[in-house]
Amino acid sequence: MSTSILLADDHHLVRQGLRVLLAAEPDFHLVGEAADAREVVDLAERLRPDVLVLDLLMPGINGLSALRQVVKCAPKTRVIMLSMCSSEAYVSEALQEGAAGYVLKSSRADELILAVREVAAGRSFLSPPLSEKIVEGYLKSRNGAVLDPYDTLTTREREVLYLVAGGLSNAEIADKLFVSPRTVETHRANLMRKLNLHNHAELIRYAIRRGILPAEE
Repeated sequence: MSTSILLADDHHLVRQGLRVLLAAEPDFHLVGEAADAREVVDLAERLRPDVLVLDLLMPGINGLSALRQVVKCAPKTRVIMLSMCSSEAYVSEALQEGAAGYVLKSSRADELILAVREVAAGRSFLSPPLSEKIVEGYLKSRNGAVLDPYDTLTTREREVLYLVAGGLSNAEIADKLFVSPRTVETHRANLMRKLNLHNHAELIRYAIRRGILPAEE
């Protein structure tokens, strides 16, 4: 099943780079691009994409204003804010206004790909410098909600979880992520501890429950 994506950034070169990056994923489908905030609201309402990657600072109405309007006119579209700004105030406001993710423009390319997959699956995503500092406090305070252990995983731990669930060995994951097998084992042990999982079978069942793997028929 493909994920439809709308891109919104006022810099042509940035949009071009994002387009090339996302189009390389076989399960991603780019349905449109916008260069200003008013245009993105119109396109979101008309196209109803699964995911909108939205620049925070755009001409016309700003990204947060566009976010508020998209949440109203295309409520099923999951929005990832893309920004150079790591200010806690900006991130918190974006979450409060309905953003499902917040990715820094300084992030690695694979982090944006992971962010799209995460929010398309109904989860939240914040770039690693933000997640440890912001998401825990925000989720705990929101309506008294209890923190989901999954939200405590780092980006790398989520990547390892996806790859382990997909059947890759530690050595294969190490090769894919350009790290050592020992580093993969450390990430794997940490994510198992955080999720209170004790063996591979429990990890697979967890991955199915979270929608990381399709349920067995």
